[in-house]
Amino acid sequence: MTTSSAETTPSKRNAFSRFLDGVEWLGNLLPHPVTLFAILAFGIVLLSGVFGWMGLAVVDPRPAGAPGVADDGMIRAVSLLNGDGVRRIFTNLVDNFTSFAPLGVVLVAMIGVGVAEKSGLLSAAVRSMVLGAPKHLVTVAIVFAGIVSNTASEVGYVVLIPLAAAIFYALDRHPLAGMAAAFAGVSGGYSANLLIGTIDPLLAGITEEAAQLIDPTYQVVATANWYFMVASTFLITVVGSLVTIFIVEPQLGKYDSSRADKSILDKTMVDELTKKEKQGLIWAAVALFSVLAVMALTLVPEWGVLRNPETGDRMRSPFFDGFVVWILIFFMVTGYTYGRVAGTMKGDRDVIDAMSEALASLGLYIVLVFFAAQFVAFFGWTNLGAISAVTGAEFLKETGMTGPIVFVFFIMMCALINLSLGSASAQWAVTAPIFVPMLMLIGYSPEIIQAAYRIGDSTTNIITPMMSYFGLILAWATRYDKNLGVGTLIAMMLPYTIFFMITWSTFFVIWTFGLDLPVGPGAPTYYQP
Repeated sequence: MTTSSAETTPSKRNAFSRFLDGVEWLGNLLPHPVTLFAILAFGIVLLSGVFGWMGLAVVDPRPAGAPGVADDGMIRAVSLLNGDGVRRIFTNLVDNFTSFAPLGVVLVAMIGVGVAEKSGLLSAAVRSMVLGAPKHLVTVAIVFAGIVSNTASEVGYVVLIPLAAAIFYALDRHPLAGMAAAFAGVSGGYSANLLIGTIDPLLAGITEEAAQLIDPTYQVVATANWYFMVASTFLITVVGSLVTIFIVEPQLGKYDSSRADKSILDKTMVDELTKKEKQGLIWAAVALFSVLAVMALTLVPEWGVLRNPETGDRMRSPFFDGFVVWILIFFMVTGYTYGRVAGTMKGDRDVIDAMSEALASLGLYIVLVFFAAQFVAFFGWTNLGAISAVTGAEFLKETGMTGPIVFVFFIMMCALINLSLGSASAQWAVTAPIFVPMLMLIGYSPEIIQAAYRIGDSTTNIITPMMSYFGLILAWATRYDKNLGVGTLIAMMLPYTIFFMITWSTFFVIWTFGLDLPVGPGAPTYYQP
């Protein structure tokens, strides 16, 4: 994998180049995600006019008298090209945007994450985790740190990946193997984590919007996949470490430093933690346990203020419904504590600046959400989402593909789509309104549908040039091998994709259908309309 294109066997290089060219060609056909959602929203309006004129309708599978079920028991296409439709668009455009479920939760969560990131807590925690590991466990520590860094993904890409390459080089191991291990953890294991991060409420909000096309009262909380993702953290750590040690590193062979940028080899890039940083981490840990203690007091005791006030239930309760508030508190308290001790934050001005910078970085996301919110709203108003879901569900029933095997194909489909549409939120916003209702109608809950989607989305992140950080990883890699190209990088990461896909999908089927375990707190496996 370290050979240049001129040294590679022509047949192998040509075959792989054709595959890579196909992926890049397909990706380049897609417009910018913002433009894509604008086109989709406009397309839904046009389709609604056509199908409304045709009188398209299907039998509503929900019981008569249920909320949203028409008197005649039919779901009919609703046109937005008539006077009522145009008025509805104009009077609800702003509300569609401001009431879009993922928007608020992401903004709130990022306020807290911004404090932790700006203070240096996240960077110090990642460095401490990797640098403090015994030499024989360095690979495991790097993959694990990559997965955990997904709470704030930029830290993994900007700090951990170059750090891992430097550590491997310092240990007389191939630096690209260290980079591959970190990349596999950060991006290939994107949906596994011990903590609830900003991606969790974002995806849960999109899933909830899609589920409400079938059940207007359905709610999906940020912790919907927490149990499964915690377990997946250890699975991906083990698989990623084994692939690095037994496949990627042996194939890379002995490192030839003559290929490297000499300046990069002169810099260790493995800075030990300073005394203040170590003290900051200790006090951040104290703050962490203090927050956890407060969380427990609001939920565990019978008098816990965040338990369900009517039933006393812990799972379906304000604690989990408002979990994004805990994300905010968790990162603000630990981040500010670290910053005060480490000297990176001295007062409220620093905290406010950190919050502002975090929200400023979401400018593109907010624009994307505006158009995505219109697409989702239009899809619901026109009933095209419900009609396509019912039609698709009937097809699955007729073919007999209603068991666990349907999720294997669903995961593979999401993985393929991700090759051309690398944004997790953008891809899910497009596919969720179709597949969540469809799979709900054959009896599966939105929570496990979302969990399956996350597997497919994560596993191909590391082999698609469409992933937003792929160019950055390539830039880092070429500093250690100036002859390395896109194809070589993808070939290096492909074993992770293959083994992650196989083991993670198998684990999902065993977890949900073999052991009948919930994927998250209060998350059912099956849905009864």
